[in-house]
Amino acid sequence: MPGATRRGRRRPPATTEGTLPPEGSATALDRRHTLPLRQWPITLLLAVAALGLLTTWAGHFRLGLLLVGAAPLLGALLRLGLPDVGMLAVRSRFTDVTLMFLFGGAIVLLTLVAQPDPWLRVPVLENIGRLIGHPLR
Repeated sequence: MPGATRRGRRRPPATTEGTLPPEGSATALDRRHTLPLRQWPITLLLAVAALGLLTTWAGHFRLGLLLVGAAPLLGALLRLGLPDVGMLAVRSRFTDVTLMFLFGGAIVLLTLVAQPDPWLRVPVLENIGRLIGHPLR
């Protein structure tokens, strides 16, 4: 029938519609610079995390893991303070900052209470093995 609307399956659009990039996902520098420089925030975080892993591998596990934990904390500060952070922007600014602070803070906290000779003593965490039924040795 001419003029009647077709019911049933609709063909999907050729391009995705309705999805927007996260706020602040523009590159930190313009196209005149190389890609690692344009994406300097995530390049910096990867370099700090890699330095932390190398330090851990060299035998200084606490210092190395503190650097690994510092990388997401630094990322949260960059995401919070800079208008454009390129590939560091994945979700909304609030979600990115919250998750990076939580993960970075957890890594730093667990590094500080790691045995032997923890740098920070948290009584609840010292007895956590007994609380879940597995005595610590």
